[in-house]
Amino acid sequence: MFTGIVQGMGRVVDILQPAADFRTHIVELPEGLADNLQIGASVANNGCCLTITRIDGRRVSFDLMAETLEKTNLGRLKTGDVVNLERAARFGDEIGGHVMSGHVMATTEITRIDESAHNRTVWFALPEALKPYILTKGFVGLDGCSLTVGDVSDRGFNVHLIPETLRQTLFGSRKAGDTVNIEIDLQTQAVVDTVMRVMAQQAV
Repeated sequence: MFTGIVQGMGRVVDILQPAADFRTHIVELPEGLADNLQIGASVANNGCCLTITRIDGRRVSFDLMAETLEKTNLGRLKTGDVVNLERAARFGDEIGGHVMSGHVMATTEITRIDESAHNRTVWFALPEALKPYILTKGFVGLDGCSLTVGDVSDRGFNVHLIPETLRQTLFGSRKAGDTVNIEIDLQTQAVVDTVMRVMAQQAV
């Protein structure tokens, strides 16, 4: 379980690819984030829950199977690229964002970025399959960041980012055309799916 509060960014220092449908990413974690890590622990990379397979100081290895490479933006990464990182939440931790599973549902593209002196508004294409779950003032996970949805249209939605988010995450360097991971809020999904199922039964 994760909270969507990115704890730092790590650089991909090596990629091992013994097969077309399998990769190992070696990520150098920032100071402090590697403290007391153990093999088998979970760390979200751009919001995708990955399992640690090897630890060499601050260099940590993660295996990526075919499903992960296909459904997330991790398969597009190259050596030198940077990822948002969050270690798994522990019982008793403060939940500053919202509960996230680390299971990426889809990817989407940044279509536009509007900037002012102290804020940045980022617009994303709205995947057809996720339309029922992206609601104004609802939660969404984007590259592992817990964010509040701003405006929603038939074809897109936006989020508003403060300077701290831009400083602490990849959104400080993201640009139009970049691909980001999406995880919808699981509680929203459960409510929407339940209501749709009940309505469908009543219509019969």
